[in-house]
Amino acid sequence: MKMKTHKALASRVKITGKGKVTKLRAGQCHFNSHESGKVGRRKKRGKTMSSTHRKAIETLMPNK
Repeated sequence: MKMKTHKALASRVKITGKGKVTKLRAGQCHFNSHESGKVGRRKKRGKTMSSTHRKAIETLMPNK
């Protein structure tokens, strides 16, 4: 049977060229005007997920 990509995870996660897994930081959709610029800039950067999650992500995204 053909393995399918888990689309909910694929929309939230990006796999880099070297195989690292990155995601957006939480809490950046709205209510950001009261936060400092330092916090806003930190939220815009992606966050690299730990390598312990890599095995689970590889099973959910086999074709990436």
